[in-house]
Amino acid sequence: MPWVITKLCLDCKDTECAEVCPVDCIYELQADDENFSKNMLYIHPAECIDCAACEPACPWQAIYEDSQVPALFKDDIELNAKIFEVHPSEDFTTEPTPIKKNPTPEDIAQNKAKWGFA
Repeated sequence: MPWVITKLCLDCKDTECAEVCPVDCIYELQADDENFSKNMLYIHPAECIDCAACEPACPWQAIYEDSQVPALFKDDIELNAKIFEVHPSEDFTTEPTPIKKNPTPEDIAQNKAKWGFA
């Protein structure tokens, strides 16, 4: 899996990454599932072409190359893969609804602090 969206996206979900993805491999879950949040985005590992366009587009700094995911968010690598194993394609959309667009530097710092990532 080349790129991973971490929990830094949770409850923030700016959709710039999905807008720049050339292969539409960034999804929002639309089905209810207590194991996966509808308030974050996920990269389909089999569809990602490793172009890296999503990473600089994410203003929340939530996207990492799988080999560079911070230790605090290592579980998110499996989370991004597993969601596509347990949910059929009709449970997703590639046109996600943003929660908060254009965060300020203070918003980004507060979000990182919320997860213990500074």
